[in-house]
Amino acid sequence: MRLDDYQQRHPWVGIPLAVVYKFIDDQGTYLAALITYYGFVSLFPLLLLLVTILGFSLRGDAALQQQILHSALRDFPIIGDQIGQNIHSLDGNTTAVVIGVIGSLYGGLGVTQAGQHALDTVWAVPRAARPDTLRASLRGLLMLLLLGTGVLATTALSALTTGAEAYGAPVGLSLRIIATLLAVMINGGLFLAAFRILTTRHVALGQIRTGAILAAIAWQLLQEIGTYYLAHELKGASATYGLFGLVLGLLAWIYLAALIVVFCAELNVVRAKRLWPRSLLTPFTDDVGLTRADKSAYTSYAQAEQHKTSQIIHVDFASPSTPAEELHD
Repeated sequence: MRLDDYQQRHPWVGIPLAVVYKFIDDQGTYLAALITYYGFVSLFPLLLLLVTILGFSLRGDAALQQQILHSALRDFPIIGDQIGQNIHSLDGNTTAVVIGVIGSLYGGLGVTQAGQHALDTVWAVPRAARPDTLRASLRGLLMLLLLGTGVLATTALSALTTGAEAYGAPVGLSLRIIATLLAVMINGGLFLAAFRILTTRHVALGQIRTGAILAAIAWQLLQEIGTYYLAHELKGASATYGLFGLVLGLLAWIYLAALIVVFCAELNVVRAKRLWPRSLLTPFTDDVGLTRADKSAYTSYAQAEQHKTSQIIHVDFASPSTPAEELHD
């Protein structure tokens, strides 16, 4: 087939196709949905913790509290305002605050463990080599600390811009561009850390750098598009749809972000393991000649199902005209 021959000879077509095929093989939509579920469950407790900390640390300065919270919620341009209206700090005794902190950490660890599962699946890490619950939780805590630092940094950038506008200082296009580039750099560092910390196998920075950069750019574009869509298409929508719109908007937003993470992780693996070119008809029929990349990918999927270190998995391939049963005769 001429089309198949063309994509196999040209990386600019073959690599994206290989990423899509591996995304399908790994059931990437389900991995993204798992991250979305835990992200949705954990988001409100984490924001509750943020608001509570602001309430204690900036007591008596309600205006500054709202400014910082608004800056943090700019990462959710479509539903950020609604989230801010529905999140209130934990007031009262210390016990309530401690319970809130524990709940926030538990929810946040759910996201990091879902991320670990997704990345280990993408990199075909054998199940026997994946960390137990305790080690996975420690990795998750480290990732949460880094994410918290990154959120504080991006929030500070947003707060500076918002604060300058509030006090009448001119915020020109050049300053906005610089702030955006700094935000992309910070997010790129966070994605780089996430791809490395949450993957059980050792991955070199060169293997995950491209995916981290693209993820940071895609995340920034997602925010910009969401802000534009809110300003031009969704005015008054929150009042119309209320809580229903908040839930659907939040789920859609987190799901898009999770898809970005999974797709960029798949790109890292395809490049690092040279899982291209793939045969064009591979997902649609068994009667096709498998490329080296096809065989390497299918071998890794089987080896990822190793549940015990003593378990040995061998993978063989028959030619398209040879029944697979003959391999075992």
